[in-house]
Amino acid sequence: MLKPLSVFIGLRYVRSRHSKGFSSFISASSTIGIAIGVMVLIVVLSAMNGFERALATHLLSIVPHGELVAVSEPIPKWRETVTKLELEPNVIAAAPFIKTQGMMQKSAALKGVEVRGVDMMAEQRVSAIAEYMTEGDWQDLSLENGAVIGAGIAAKLSVQVGDKVQLLLPPVITADSSVNKAKQQFPVPTKQQVIIVGVFKFGGTIDDTQVFVNLAKASQLLGYQADEVQGIRLKVSDVFAAPQIVREVAFNFDYYVYLQDWTRSHGHLFNDIQLVRLVMYIVLILVIAVASFNIVSTLIMAVNEKKSDIAILKTMGAKSSTIMASFMFQGLMNGIVGCLLGTCLGILLALNLTDIMRAIEAAFSVEFLSSDVYFIDYLPTELREKDVTTTVITALILSLLATIYPAWRATKVEPAQVLGQA
Repeated sequence: MLKPLSVFIGLRYVRSRHSKGFSSFISASSTIGIAIGVMVLIVVLSAMNGFERALATHLLSIVPHGELVAVSEPIPKWRETVTKLELEPNVIAAAPFIKTQGMMQKSAALKGVEVRGVDMMAEQRVSAIAEYMTEGDWQDLSLENGAVIGAGIAAKLSVQVGDKVQLLLPPVITADSSVNKAKQQFPVPTKQQVIIVGVFKFGGTIDDTQVFVNLAKASQLLGYQADEVQGIRLKVSDVFAAPQIVREVAFNFDYYVYLQDWTRSHGHLFNDIQLVRLVMYIVLILVIAVASFNIVSTLIMAVNEKKSDIAILKTMGAKSSTIMASFMFQGLMNGIVGCLLGTCLGILLALNLTDIMRAIEAAFSVEFLSSDVYFIDYLPTELREKDVTTTVITALILSLLATIYPAWRATKVEPAQVLGQA
């Protein structure tokens, strides 16, 4: 006999069980339950991986990975500073900026905005904003009064490329300003007429708040010298290590700065993804556990049906470990078959999840993810070998644990009592 005795007996019992009506139904239900749990868990984890990837590649292509913002005095000689920062091992690129809050006005319409003065060429090395232009050209930002705005702002103000709008900014208080002017209760905002030279559509709240102007104009409006900036934006090699990288860069910096990174401004999205991943993993593992423990019912019925066989095996000298292993193998087959079915279906669905959801949206004319609310308008997916392996191993362990008690009960059958009754 080429296979161990316990495996041989277990396979015989599995084949004979298929002819039993009710026990066969219980066995099939446990197998199907495990398959569904494994399949759904693989699909859910792939969707969470997809959101994580979209966060890193899409959202963080616009949102700054990290920023060094001056505490009190502006950062001078920004070109030399940018060159120095780009020599840091984990910094891919750096770019200067000046930002402030303001209002944009067109006729009677007003919209609160964040105005960011950037160097047109340097910004392209740390941001993919030019790829999301829907109207106009990013290069036109070099015009003296040019401004690039988000699609949400353009819709709110009903403006398009070529229109002139009023930009209202906080008043600049300089050292030579009069005391009365500095202490005005209602200071007069700085007004500047700008021309819309481009509109970008990225998705989410960024479209509703962000306005770009060129760095020279922002310096003029906010009282900075030609080579001074408010801060330096960083693009780092590992976005999920951004807080640590920004701290390391700031440690070697020559000026007092505030440290900011994307985990402070948009970290809630990443935390939400991790929380949903954990909750769904726990819930679906419990689903698999419930399905696995149907194996208990199947094996207990099998033990009751096979008492005479167990008694004969014991009489012939079979060890308790052999009998226990036979029934454990019989129950484990449910887990193995369920895992195989669930894994195949889960991988198939996970690889095609985006297309499947788009087909459902088209068929029923619904939209599950809106780019006006979320930063993407599709359901992303990314299948990882680690998730599949972890899911399968967990399901098999739960299936194996479910077989222990019924298999142990089988070893407690007394041959004398069973054969005497027979």
